[in-house]
Amino acid sequence: MQLNRRWTIGALAALALAQGVAAQNNRPLTIVVGATPGGSTDTLARVIAQSMGTTLGRTVIVENKPGAGGNIAAQQVAKSDPSGNTLLMSFTSHTINATLFKKLPFDPVADFTPITMVAQVPSVLVARKNAPFNDIAGLIDYAKKNPGKLTFAIGGQGSSLHLAAEQFKLATQTDIVNIPYKGTGPALTDLLSASTVDLMFASTINVLPHYKTGSLKFLGVSSPKPLPQFDGLPAIAQTVPGYHSQAWFGLFGPAQMPRDVVDKLYGAIKVAIASPDFRKRMESEAATVPTMTPAQFADFIKKDVDFWGDIVKKSGATVE
Repeated sequence: MQLNRRWTIGALAALALAQGVAAQNNRPLTIVVGATPGGSTDTLARVIAQSMGTTLGRTVIVENKPGAGGNIAAQQVAKSDPSGNTLLMSFTSHTINATLFKKLPFDPVADFTPITMVAQVPSVLVARKNAPFNDIAGLIDYAKKNPGKLTFAIGGQGSSLHLAAEQFKLATQTDIVNIPYKGTGPALTDLLSASTVDLMFASTINVLPHYKTGSLKFLGVSSPKPLPQFDGLPAIAQTVPGYHSQAWFGLFGPAQMPRDVVDKLYGAIKVAIASPDFRKRMESEAATVPTMTPAQFADFIKKDVDFWGDIVKKSGATVE
């Protein structure tokens, strides 16, 4: 009787543990996005979430937490448990913010587990359709004759698009006022209205549908050379020598995630970004798909903090 009782208790405990693990594995996986719906970060997250859900056999939810250049979303993930049920789809602001903000409620390196980069995307400098200039040279000339009159819509403070604008002003010695937004979507909406803001650096993903429609003026691409997807549009570097800016997007978990959990998630993400449909879509939108292991992505993040830190200091970029 004593032996049977002990066996029963042990069996029940094992069953409860197994059920707990099963419940943990069946919980929805949430990808937190520090930007509004409709922007490039949100778009990538939703495409990858759909594929991960199929690969893992789990429900994958995308949760938008815009604001503070992605810091609100990052803080949420940094404080979550390392079970692998909460991930962060972040972007270049993750490393820019390390210097741009005087104080953060988390450490961009120590408080996260980098999983992999999913895309790299150049940007495009666009203007409202009724802007009084048609190219980069005309913009620079107008800005110098009218200091402080033009405005840049900043689709997320601390993003690569924010720093692209700062780099442009620094390189051209122009005075253009920043107007911050919580994401690319609302910033682009205001620019399309042709009455609220004048200029914007936007991801190729977000503005390609507007190319040749006349709804915006396209001035130049931030890549070193012209892009085939924007046939006839010159690189900004042709007028501003050496100018180059590019965004990256990647997935993180909170710090101290178990290795087997990281590997499983990395494997599912690899399936998503290796699919012909994903790669074809990225190519059509002038984006590239890098191949980075978790260790390689972690090394990239550390180096990128230093890279952007130097640009932030030289440009004097600030956030409100």
